[in-house]
Amino acid sequence: MDRYVSTKKASILGIIGNLFLLLIKGTIGIISGSRSMIADAANSAGDIFASLMTFIGNRIASTPRDEDHNFGHGKAEYLFSMFISISMIVVALILLVNSVKSLLNKSEFIFSWFLIVVCIVTIIVKLALTIYTKKLYKKYNNILIKANMNDHRNDCIVTTFTLISVLLSLIDIYWFDSIVGIAISIWICITGIRIFIESYNTLMDESIDEDTKNIILELINLNNDVKKVEHFYSTPVGYRYIIVITICVDGNMSTFDSHKLADELEKKITALDKIYNAIIHVNPV
Repeated sequence: MDRYVSTKKASILGIIGNLFLLLIKGTIGIISGSRSMIADAANSAGDIFASLMTFIGNRIASTPRDEDHNFGHGKAEYLFSMFISISMIVVALILLVNSVKSLLNKSEFIFSWFLIVVCIVTIIVKLALTIYTKKLYKKYNNILIKANMNDHRNDCIVTTFTLISVLLSLIDIYWFDSIVGIAISIWICITGIRIFIESYNTLMDESIDEDTKNIILELINLNNDVKKVEHFYSTPVGYRYIIVITICVDGNMSTFDSHKLADELEKKITALDKIYNAIIHVNPV
């Protein structure tokens, strides 16, 4: 349950932090007319949605298995991370169009020291959230936390370029502001596409990674009674996997011994972090 409690805390902190940043960036961006700051504010609005989806997705994913959902509700993590990715792509496309228009129209904005302050505050807040969520992701390997971590990290980079564009306006270089707006849009879009692909692959029952598969095969092949592994199937259940394997043993081995062997191997495999359950069939050869 620590996994779900930590994800809940991360989502709540994300909502609070991004709501604060949206208010100050949106206000200063609209007053000054800075396209990069407005784009940054829109990005914060998208981050609020992402944190909200993390909260809801985590709440559903933490629900224990029941009669209608025998393997739990873990895939909710990937379903809601897909919602996050779609929202990121939509926001990015809207920002891209507006920033291109601003560049073509050679729009200018009013310099304000408040723009500098907002950028610095944003970088500090987002850097703190990035470090926090990165620790959680390394510990729990939760794609919802990963999506939020990427958002926070991207915001640090994005706002740094926004800060540069604001400083350049002091020497009457305004076109860079629109360029930053375009770059922010593209960055958000690419990140959204990557999260979408990862979520889609899991929802479409992508097989377990080769490294974990090889570890499992090594565990099995260490037992001399296993003559060969005939079939290896895997399907994701949330962030973990169900493994179905067929092993071949000596045809003279008793049914009791062969099932005892299968049980021992299942326990060893299920002990791995990424494994939800292991099912081993035994064939005599």
